[in-house]
Amino acid sequence: MSTRTRTAPHYLKDFHCQQAVLTPISQSKIQPTCYNQAVKNPDWCTAMDAELHALEQNNTWVLTDLPHGKVPIDCKYVYKVKHNLDGSVERLKARLVAKGYTQQEGIDYIDTFSPVAKMVTVRCLLSIAVVRGWHLYQFDVNNAFLHGDLEEEIYMNKPPRYSKGGPNQSKADYSLFVKTTNDSFTALLVYVDDILVASDSHDSIVALKVFLNDHFKIKDLGPLRYFLGIEVARCSQGIHICQHKYALDILADSSTLGSKPVKVPMDQNLKLSRAAGSTLKDHSIYRWLVGRLLYLTITRPDISYVVHTLSQFMATPTSAHLAAAHKVLKYIKTAPAQDVLFSAASSLQLSAYCDSDWASCPDTCRSVTGYCVLLGNSLISWKSKKQIVVSHSSAEAEYIAMATTCSELTWLRFLLIDLQVDHP
Repeated sequence: MSTRTRTAPHYLKDFHCQQAVLTPISQSKIQPTCYNQAVKNPDWCTAMDAELHALEQNNTWVLTDLPHGKVPIDCKYVYKVKHNLDGSVERLKARLVAKGYTQQEGIDYIDTFSPVAKMVTVRCLLSIAVVRGWHLYQFDVNNAFLHGDLEEEIYMNKPPRYSKGGPNQSKADYSLFVKTTNDSFTALLVYVDDILVASDSHDSIVALKVFLNDHFKIKDLGPLRYFLGIEVARCSQGIHICQHKYALDILADSSTLGSKPVKVPMDQNLKLSRAAGSTLKDHSIYRWLVGRLLYLTITRPDISYVVHTLSQFMATPTSAHLAAAHKVLKYIKTAPAQDVLFSAASSLQLSAYCDSDWASCPDTCRSVTGYCVLLGNSLISWKSKKQIVVSHSSAEAEYIAMATTCSELTWLRFLLIDLQVDHP
C-alpha cells in the first residue's frame, strides 16, 4: 500500500473528502416494504409492538364485532429508519396507518385534517425565541393518532401482531398553541408527530412534558438541534438553520456528488416552456427530484424562483426541464451547508420587499410575483409564485405583487399577536 500523502485539489478545499469504505449494512437499517419482511427482524417487531402499545394507551379504537352490512377497511405498517444529524441510526419507527384510500368521500368521511405547521411559523418562532432568549426543546409523539375525534363510524381490521382488545389554539396557524401565565409564556408548534416548544421558563417546559406524557407517549429529544430535516445551531450571534445533510442526500441519491459546481442555479435569459426539449419516458425521476428541491427551499431562498419554475412542468417534463434541474444540483454543490441566520440582536419590526416581472411565462403570458419578509434583520418568509391572472401592464403586475405581499404581512401580524409580540 502506498504511503504517499494525498491532498485534495484546491477547488475541493471547502468539502470533506474521504475514501469510500464498503461496510456491511445491518439488517435493522434496511427499511422493510411489507409486514412479511419486517416480522423476520426482532428489532422491527419491537418497533411494531411499541406502536400498538401506544395506540392502546390513547384509546384509539374499541374492539367489537363487525355489524351486518358493514365493510371494514384494512391497515398496514409504514416503516422508517430515523437518523441522527450525523447519519447514525436513532431508532426504528413502525407507523400503523389505515388504508383510507378505500373509503368514499361523503359516505365514509367528510373531510381530513393533519396538524402541519407552516414553515413561516417555524422561522418566525425561532427568530423571536433567539431575540428574547427563550428555551427551545423538541418532543416526538410515539404515534400520530392524537385528538382527531371521529364523528363517523369507521370499522378497521385488526392489525398484524395485535393480540388484545390546556393551551390556546392560534387562529393564524391552527398547529400553534400558546399558554400565558403570570410569570411565563410557552408556545407549542405541532408538525404531525413532531413538536417544537419555546418558552421563557424551563420549569414550564418540564411541566408541559409531564402533561403531554400523561396523555400521549412522547419522547424528549432535548434542546432543539434537528427538526424535520432542518439543522438548528444556536450561538451568541443567533440561530443558524440549514439543510446540509438533506442537500448532500439529494446530491448522493441523484449521483451528482462528483459533478462540477456552478455559480448560478439558472441562466439569466433562459425561458423554459412546455414544448422545450423531448418528453421524458419516465416522469417519476423529474417529479422526485423537484419534490426534493421544493423541501430544500425551506432554508434556501436563493433557489426559490428556479424551483418554482421547474415545478410548473411536473405533468409532462422534458429533457430541457431535467437538464435545468440538474444545473440546480450543481449550484447546490457549491455551498450545500448554506444557512439562514436569525440574529439575536434583531428588532421585532416587520419589513417586506416585493417585485414582479411582466408576462414572462411563454405558455400563459402570466407574470411572476416574488417577495421576502424580514422580522428585524431576520428573513422569515419568501415566495416566488406565478400570478393567477394575465396582467395588462407591468404596473398591474406590480400592484398584484404588492397585494400578495400585504396579505402575507397581515397574516404575520396576527401570528405575532399570538406570540406576544407588540407590533404597530
